[in-house]
Amino acid sequence: MSGWPRLSETFAQNELIAIRRAGMLAAVVATKPGDDALVQPGLDELDDLVTVLPAPPEGATPAEQVAFHAEALVGVVGSLDTPVDAVHGYFAHHPAAVAHAAARRLGVAFGFSVHALDVRKVDPDELRARAADAAIVATCNADALAVLHGTGVASTLVPHGVDVHRFSPAGRDASTDPTTADVDVIAVGRLVEKKGFPTLIAAIAATGAGGPRLTILGDGPDRTALTDQVDALDIRTRVHLAGRVTHADLPERYRRADIVVVPSIVDRNGDRDGLPNVVLEAMASGCAIVASDVAAIASAIDGTTNGILVPPGDAAALASAIDELAADPALRARLGAAARRTAVDRYELGVCGSAWCDVLAAAYPVVAR
Repeated sequence: MSGWPRLSETFAQNELIAIRRAGMLAAVVATKPGDDALVQPGLDELDDLVTVLPAPPEGATPAEQVAFHAEALVGVVGSLDTPVDAVHGYFAHHPAAVAHAAARRLGVAFGFSVHALDVRKVDPDELRARAADAAIVATCNADALAVLHGTGVASTLVPHGVDVHRFSPAGRDASTDPTTADVDVIAVGRLVEKKGFPTLIAAIAATGAGGPRLTILGDGPDRTALTDQVDALDIRTRVHLAGRVTHADLPERYRRADIVVVPSIVDRNGDRDGLPNVVLEAMASGCAIVASDVAAIASAIDGTTNGILVPPGDAAALASAIDELAADPALRARLGAAARRTAVDRYELGVCGSAWCDVLAAAYPVVAR
């Protein structure tokens, strides 16, 4: 792993728990600490398996950092009572490089996963060389799959799942009030550029004084800039930056929302979401969703039957979509019901977790003994 734990990486937590419950997980090794100030429920199921490696010497080159962490990982494996038959790098950049080097030292199989920005951090020649030694290259979304194939790397698509029992429409308020000022919009994510929240705030301002209210759930380095934008647009009574929440509280937030907006963009460094957690969570919760047509979001939201897609970074188009949904409770209900069906049919956590275990068992057959 990279940093552990990370509040936003619920997909990693879910997949690791699935592997453990299948009897296939000996250890979880992170190359750096994450943030344990607020963690997701259920994370403690992995606590006894987690080791955070020490930081490499200050000034170490990238190659020296890989070698240092690989040596430390070999030491962790040597201390285990359980034999290890494979080392899997969960992200394509530093974690995969460390896993590759350690697997060579241990004489065991190696593979890695690809998610979003991680694949864009690796030189294509390095990526191809790493993939040539891999028993499996797995990816979770169509955007990352396309990047890999464009680099000449074959990969296996295994979508992340969503807990359709935790995230469900149960108790959702089926309001038919057409007054747009009573419509609640939420957005969920880290306050960073790729999430596109400045576009969303501008769109809320464009809906006019009687438009919907917005709550953004999350925190991050852009909080001050977003607060300043809200102040400059004089919409403080309609926009609330509510801070971070976990899955203990988030399902109820979705149930109370009339509209969920996912305004993702490609940031100035090329970073972007793959298929964000919020999309699947909102779908499972039966929410009416407006999302940017960027990265792999369109693989889940079709733009017609189960949600609305708008161009990324287009505040006017986003405002128009929000206005349309705010004025039409029947449309919100119809899109939300279709989104729920899609989540249950294609992204149910148990099915996706089993598929993930099957892929690993096929790639590392000794592990599944």
